[in-house]
Amino acid sequence: MAERIIHNVKNMFDGSRFEHRGEIVVIGLGRFGLALGRELMDLGHPVLAIDRDANLVELHKDEFTSTATGDTTSERTLKSLGVDQAKTVVVCIGNNIEASLLTAALLIELGIPNVWAKAITSEHGKILSTLNVHHVTFPEAEMGVRVAHLVTGKLEEYVRLNTDVPDGLLREEDEFVISQMTVPERFAGQVLGTAGIRADYRVTVVCIKPDGGKFTYAEADTVLGPKDHIVVAGHPTDVERFAGVKHG
Repeated sequence: MAERIIHNVKNMFDGSRFEHRGEIVVIGLGRFGLALGRELMDLGHPVLAIDRDANLVELHKDEFTSTATGDTTSERTLKSLGVDQAKTVVVCIGNNIEASLLTAALLIELGIPNVWAKAITSEHGKILSTLNVHHVTFPEAEMGVRVAHLVTGKLEEYVRLNTDVPDGLLREEDEFVISQMTVPERFAGQVLGTAGIRADYRVTVVCIKPDGGKFTYAEADTVLGPKDHIVVAGHPTDVERFAGVKHG
């Protein structure tokens, strides 16, 4: 793994500067920031992880390409860390809205081309959008929506699209989801091309995982087995209605 660097901003006011090496910068090492940073590392992307809590940085220093302790509401700190050279920065500060907004505003002012920010309320998200943050995400709200659709037991996975809106609140007509489920009872044994699923339920079966097999694209001649898993795309209401279809 690449060399890890522990960098304490408190000792950097001598004019020295951190050399940015093309890392994706993750600011805030709470649960969301840690999960995001770890996944980026797993995907092969170098990560510079920053938090103002030195103990937290020390605890996770071996998980990222580079780590740093510092107050990201300071432009001097951001420049000292080379963040102004980054192409992508994700603000994951969740327990201090003021720090989140100040950090995001500085990143936009510094001309970072791809700024993402976590919002914890719709008002927080609106202000981030007003600051011209490129992407605002609502992980807690998204997780709440996802779990609400999964707890009924009809759906196995649920992913909303079109979620990049200022307040995190989509108009109902704009909602679109991709969901995984077991083949509804009514369609077990039917051929996909003649089952009338899209015409009757306004959803599209994208792919199928036969019982004991692997996912593959769904074709017109695909036979839907009773224990097969399918991935379906459509409006949330239509997907839920389709998932609940019994014999009839």
